[in-house]
Amino acid sequence: MPCSTTKLEEARTYEAREGNAIPADDRPSFHLTPWTGWMNDPNGFCYYQGAYHLFYQYYPYDTVWGPMHWGHAMSTDLLHWTYLPCAIAPDTPADAAGCFSGTAVPTPDGQLILLYTGVQKVGKQDKQTQCLAVGNGTDFVKEAVNPVIDEDQLPAGGSSVDFRDPKIWYEDGQYHCVVSTRDAQDQGRILLYESPDARHWTYRTTLDRCRSEYGMMWECPDFFPLEGRQVLIVSPQEMEATPDGEFHAGYGIVALVGDYDKEQARFTRQWVQTLDSGMDFYAPQSVLTPDGRRVIIGWMQNWANTNDTPRRHRWFGRMSLPRELFLRGDRLCQRPVRELETMWKTTVRRSGVLEGEARYEGLSGRHLDLSLTLDATAQCSGFCLRFAEDGRHHTDIQWDPVKETLALDRSLSGSRRDFVHRREVPVQPREGKLTLRLILDNDCAELFVNDGERVLSAVLETPREADGISLYSEGALPFEMVQHDLA
Repeated sequence: MPCSTTKLEEARTYEAREGNAIPADDRPSFHLTPWTGWMNDPNGFCYYQGAYHLFYQYYPYDTVWGPMHWGHAMSTDLLHWTYLPCAIAPDTPADAAGCFSGTAVPTPDGQLILLYTGVQKVGKQDKQTQCLAVGNGTDFVKEAVNPVIDEDQLPAGGSSVDFRDPKIWYEDGQYHCVVSTRDAQDQGRILLYESPDARHWTYRTTLDRCRSEYGMMWECPDFFPLEGRQVLIVSPQEMEATPDGEFHAGYGIVALVGDYDKEQARFTRQWVQTLDSGMDFYAPQSVLTPDGRRVIIGWMQNWANTNDTPRRHRWFGRMSLPRELFLRGDRLCQRPVRELETMWKTTVRRSGVLEGEARYEGLSGRHLDLSLTLDATAQCSGFCLRFAEDGRHHTDIQWDPVKETLALDRSLSGSRRDFVHRREVPVQPREGKLTLRLILDNDCAELFVNDGERVLSAVLETPREADGISLYSEGALPFEMVQHDLA
């Protein structure tokens, strides 16, 4: 039996046996987790033959990072996922040390292309190149001539050690892809390549680089038009925090929004911002839906704390809630995909004036879509929304209208680890109102501020039984609240 078949079949046999033994209630309800084992970056997010396909960095045999495979799941609504067999395994000379991140695109003749980073051991270092596999959506055959983009197609100064994460798309009769690299000055760069057939690629230009401002190595690029603008999203390593609170230190997400001259292949950035200010969001990928929405999903975890995070399940890692991207002025915003509304089970509306602490009958749970509108013109010096609460644990959303800041604080969420538990960001009310939308799904919490001007994501270690929710204000604060329990 060929080696390639053996490794892939072994992974498929193992994941089916182990994954099917994990009960559904051991997972979040609508945040995708690996079938079994380890998950990190989303890969190959695409719409193909009537369904969304999402691949992911995957090590099925343990809940720690190992030789990378591609896991695979499919959905018709972006919320309920069906596991499909492992798509590719590290089983050829071009990818023997791992099948790293990449993307997928349907071909004009109905096949599905996977373009991914193959890793090879060269002495004590890894060499990274771009490889191709083609299939029918379930089974894929790797090109015999892999890699299809090798180190000799790097521009001067480009690093073959850091050369990864291709994003492929088909446009105007040919294939295009952007790839990350690090140059001789240790600067992250995004390279543009073109091909008539996805097999023979030509380097076109460098679209942008970090300019010593936004981290060092740029990973996982995405490049797409949105409402008359062009968006380049990258995931930098080694970010420094910025004084304005836009970016935090460590691993981050940077969205560069600007204009793109396709004829000249020239991208001109107009503004730069983060996509998620929370603790757990990285390496997002987007897809264009059949109805024209640009939807993005990210790995809801943080490389800085993965080793210290306890393993309570036979899986580790999850994806974020898929989010619709849109522009509002000079801000790239996000809101939960509208498909989430199909999961609304019950709806309760409340309004009044909050002063001091308040609890409301029926306001509790860990599967909620909870929206609050606060009157920012009121004489209130502070507000707190407390959730995932019991006598010992809670997580807070704290608004300081005087400083115009908002914080997500999970310091008392049950963690016993010394990593980041609090993020604070600047916020300004819109038309005299501050709006908060909190999505809870077991251990996943995602907060959308002012209809997605800012988003903060966090994974909680809080026991699921801790489901209390309370409000607190310093001063009289008019509010409106809508609570949707999720099925």
